[in-house]
Amino acid sequence: MDPLEWVDDELERLERDDLLRTLPLPLRSAGTIANVGGRQLINFASNDYLGLAADERLIAAAAEACREQGVGRGASPLICGRAECHARLEQRLAEFERTEAALLFPSGFAANAGVIPALAGEGDAIYSDAKNHASIVDGCRLSRAKCHIYPHADAHALEQLFQDGDHYRRRLIVTDTLFSMDGDLAPLVELGELAERYNAMLLVDEAHATGVFGRRGRGIVEHLSAQQPRLHEQVHVRVGTLSKALGAAGGFVCGKASLVAWLANRARTYVFSTAQPAAASAAALAALDIVESEPWRRSRLLENASRLRQRLRELGWNLAQSASQIIPLIIGSPAETMRLAKALREQGLWVGSIRPPSVPANESLLRIGLSAAHTDEMREVLVNVLQANAALQPTP
Repeated sequence: MDPLEWVDDELERLERDDLLRTLPLPLRSAGTIANVGGRQLINFASNDYLGLAADERLIAAAAEACREQGVGRGASPLICGRAECHARLEQRLAEFERTEAALLFPSGFAANAGVIPALAGEGDAIYSDAKNHASIVDGCRLSRAKCHIYPHADAHALEQLFQDGDHYRRRLIVTDTLFSMDGDLAPLVELGELAERYNAMLLVDEAHATGVFGRRGRGIVEHLSAQQPRLHEQVHVRVGTLSKALGAAGGFVCGKASLVAWLANRARTYVFSTAQPAAASAAALAALDIVESEPWRRSRLLENASRLRQRLRELGWNLAQSASQIIPLIIGSPAETMRLAKALREQGLWVGSIRPPSVPANESLLRIGLSAAHTDEMREVLVNVLQANAALQPTP
């Protein structure tokens, strides 16, 4: 008897429910044109929001770092894996975020999975938005703290949870600032006020907002600071990634120097992971230069996203509460979502098809990830294909 026979049964169940994932054909090119299986498709599926993943300046910086320091680091940062460019990037990130210090992680997922358990444990409480990213969900589970899930972006419900329980040692609010599937924003001003009122820590994940929002590209905290100048102080921990708008790889955490020192001692995904390749840090340093010197990228991105959202809503598509470069086409059915994604691919468009568990049941969607590198013509192709295929829309 095969002890792994259950795997076949579970795969069959996923296939019956239209939830089976198969490995996609390898992508042979970065940027807005994807070469997939010998076909060129306009790529609306990636998180390369500023169009930097294939930027020659990032490539040159990464190549030079490889020549000087090799590829792998060979050990965790606390042993001998921390390179000079890691230190420079951490200092630069702290300056960029206007915090005392920063710490690099192998990925944004590793950052959340390590930081949350380092901040809360048994006897503590975590308050997490219902639509937070899986890395936050897993970090909460690993913490062994009591986890309270509040309805999506509902600050009133969160306050009720605070009022119903005040016996915890420490309390931590955790939220994405820009939600990765629906493209809407967290009510950070209200969350900051609640954190202050109830003496709770506030951790925000700016993964999809870094480089895109804010006058200097620092994210939603900067974006909303015009409304609440004290928000910067009310947010105690900032998690981010280098792999989306910055076009590189890795994650980071910013905050007080004492916080970073604590995480370097207690965040297991930092302590027990090999340090990221120096090339990734070198590329991220180049990307930060571009974010600061070329603000037109985020201005163009957000202006084009606003126009595209308006046109798609006029065509009747349900975009939920999207207010960003992430534009969901809400479908509902996993089977229908996959059918629509296939139809779009046949017409030259690669749009991400998102099903549970990435989204709740009955909320499957097509996810448009807009980039500053998308041309007017590319966006027009997308609009025209969706307009010409009105029958693709789900029945209300």
